[in-house]
Amino acid sequence: MEPLFYTFAFLYGICVGSFLNVLIYRIPRRMKIALERSICPHCERQLHWYHNIPLLSFLVLRGECGFCRQPISWRYPLVEAINGVFYVYLYWMLGLSVELFVFAFLASSLLAVFLIDLDFQIIPDVITVPGIILGLGVSLVPGGLGITTSLIGAVVGGGSLLLIAMLGDWLFKKESMGGGDIKLAAMLGAFLGWQKVILVFIGGAAIGLVASIILMIFLPGLRQQRVVPFGPFLATAAVVAMLYGDRIINFYVENFLRIN
Repeated sequence: MEPLFYTFAFLYGICVGSFLNVLIYRIPRRMKIALERSICPHCERQLHWYHNIPLLSFLVLRGECGFCRQPISWRYPLVEAINGVFYVYLYWMLGLSVELFVFAFLASSLLAVFLIDLDFQIIPDVITVPGIILGLGVSLVPGGLGITTSLIGAVVGGGSLLLIAMLGDWLFKKESMGGGDIKLAAMLGAFLGWQKVILVFIGGAAIGLVASIILMIFLPGLRQQRVVPFGPFLATAAVVAMLYGDRIINFYVENFLRIN
């Protein structure tokens, strides 16, 4: 039965990934998410259902629109494939459990946040605010974080970035961090707890520093860009914390906080 479950996890993951593509495209453009069929961004014709089969349609159409033959971005199948692989990996780690569904939701949300913030420098409330509520809600499930830990995580996550934002605004006399980052941090704290959200901050800063240096070396024009979205770095670090946070924290405690 295991191959069947892995196959289902992948198929379900790419279907959710197809929906993520809709969210990533429509939310920042303030388009209706439901009740509207997908259209080609080039010719604006409504796509048939068989144009939207995850991964398969892209391969069959050879990466082109079925009507105008304009190229389809590789991002669409890539998002579907990444989300499918995420779900397979989570099933391999967690088995069929409540934690599997919680982390699958969180991973997909972070994938959408990553790409929306990368393109538009915004993190939509429609993702983070329900995420905070859901994170607090699932903490009540037996075996979950517990509501106290989840609440503390949300306060530590959102509160820490709020203080940093206030300090940055005072120092630089302009907005230094958007409210979307603060709400994202609160959502992550609600899902992961205060210890892992601190790990997310450290990891996000480290990943952001390394990525910025690499990009500035190979893309000198980036030095002129005044706005660097922090959301993609937080999202990347959050996935690492979600998957390996307990191991990282235990390694740190055992090797650096051990009292002889």
